[in-house]
Amino acid sequence: MLAARLHLGPRRRLELDDVPTPEPGPDHVLVKVEAAGVCLSDVHLIDATLTPAMLAGDVVTLGHEVAGTVHALGPEVTGAKVGDRVLLQAGELRGGAVFTRGVDYDGGWAEYTLARVDTLVPIPDDLPFEQACFIPDAVSTPWAAITATAQVRPAEPVGVWGVGGLGAHGVQLLRMVGAAPIVAVDPLPAARERALSFGADLAFDPADPDLRSQIFAATGGAGLAAAFDFAGVAAVREQAVTCLGPGGRLVLVGLTDKPITITGGIGFSFFQQQLRGHYGSQPAHVTELVTLRRLHRLDLARSVSAVLPLSEAPDAVRALETKQGNPIRLVLRP
Repeated sequence: MLAARLHLGPRRRLELDDVPTPEPGPDHVLVKVEAAGVCLSDVHLIDATLTPAMLAGDVVTLGHEVAGTVHALGPEVTGAKVGDRVLLQAGELRGGAVFTRGVDYDGGWAEYTLARVDTLVPIPDDLPFEQACFIPDAVSTPWAAITATAQVRPAEPVGVWGVGGLGAHGVQLLRMVGAAPIVAVDPLPAARERALSFGADLAFDPADPDLRSQIFAATGGAGLAAAFDFAGVAAVREQAVTCLGPGGRLVLVGLTDKPITITGGIGFSFFQQQLRGHYGSQPAHVTELVTLRRLHRLDLARSVSAVLPLSEAPDAVRALETKQGNPIRLVLRP
């Protein structure tokens, strides 16, 4: 079968390899991949910003956002049946440690992939695979950041910095939980327009010298109760902190290997503001989102920017890295 695999070592590279179709063992099923999302984390794995921590070996099939159909069952598997429409949780727990699909073990940028049966999440028949695949991570990460890490409450003023793959869903989900007003900040005019269409009340350019005063005016002088850095950029964090109100929390969702600094340390302490790190989501967050989509509370159709064949995985990575077309999610289809 065809698989897009990351080769580690002195010259890290993504290659399209012809590899044997895997056989499911106990507690596993073989999934025929119908769609797999392309995430900025995949770009960071290829450019060496991120490195697998628990990978056994130096080659891994990428892809942690995966949906498809159960194709074959391992010995004595009873929790699934052939033909089931499923998405796959983005990782699994092993001995107290979380192993990430497509990072620490082979993922879904392939025609077929293995999945432990307890990582399967059934999806409704009216949910297209190309929308289902990115619920783990692209939707569940901002959902967990909003509901668990930031614990946003209705009518709280919030800010979203970076309206890309995570931030666009963040705006939509903040609208769902009743945050108000929702202020989006992005340097790209198209991203600001998208933020408004997804439910933001206001959208600003971070280069606007009046940004802080406009945010305080929009919140009746209170400032933001929560600000989300979906970009992973130092300048974003510094700017977002200045827009927080007393007790406000800055939630770091975008990943970076750069130092975390806050210039105005005295004010940060005086106003008892908080810095909260965030990473990924829990399995329950994914099942919550599938429930919301099943009841048509959540619209993911606008999030699919393009669907490309698996053979064009390197092109998809380049397009995401260069923000070609300002995508929310690019999807690979084997």
